[in-house]
Amino acid sequence: MKSKISIVKIGGNIIDDPYALKTFISDFAKIKHPKILIHGGGKIANRLNEELGIKTVMNEGRRITSAKNLDTVIMVYAGLINKRIVSALQGQECNAIGLSGADANCIQASKRSVHPVDFGWVGDVKSINQSTINLFLREGITPVFCAISHDGNGQLLNTNADTIASEIAISMSNDYDTELIYCFEKSGVLQNVNDDDSIIQKINTKKYLELKTKRIINKGMLPKMENCFHALNNNVSKVIIGNSSVINNDEKCSILTL
Repeated sequence: MKSKISIVKIGGNIIDDPYALKTFISDFAKIKHPKILIHGGGKIANRLNEELGIKTVMNEGRRITSAKNLDTVIMVYAGLINKRIVSALQGQECNAIGLSGADANCIQASKRSVHPVDFGWVGDVKSINQSTINLFLREGITPVFCAISHDGNGQLLNTNADTIASEIAISMSNDYDTELIYCFEKSGVLQNVNDDDSIIQKINTKKYLELKTKRIINKGMLPKMENCFHALNNNVSKVIIGNSSVINNDEKCSILTL
């Protein structure tokens, strides 16, 4: 029987809220089995852009990453946020290591095509270096990945954190019974976005397509859900969407199955 691993991705609204982040770090550190954390951090990057006079451009919730914008997201994601999270985990006696995709060649990506939209220096994941990640896990070290990948030719790329989480979960499913957890500010996928109690607790493929057709799932939630079902279709055993409390208690959340 495979041992369990949890792949956890946290959203920017948790990162931006000191209390929510502190609570999440405490809960995450308590996970006893192997675990991996993935984070983005767009709002802090946006604030830095504003201070530096760099324009932030979005397309349907996704960042258009110019060369100058790439510099700021690298500084914020791989530097400021990543090291804050790692140091907070060390404070909870969770031995963690902060990584970008370039570190130890963990995540290679290819620059996204300019058609139909030119997203600039954005990468789509090509491969996950599972064997190297396993080296850290076997030593009891928790990897903390930011949303930066590389192309293998010296170029760093901005990459969607939800996608990185999904691809890492898929790669680790070769060796582990893998659960993928998306933590954000809501309690799960909501029937009514303005009602935090309208959680859709069970979502299978049929239900997902129904919610998508009715546009209950749309905009920023759509790519997240696509990543969820991509993972489930590639040997990830369980996907959970909810707030940080789902790490140790999945009663109030959305659980996705095929």
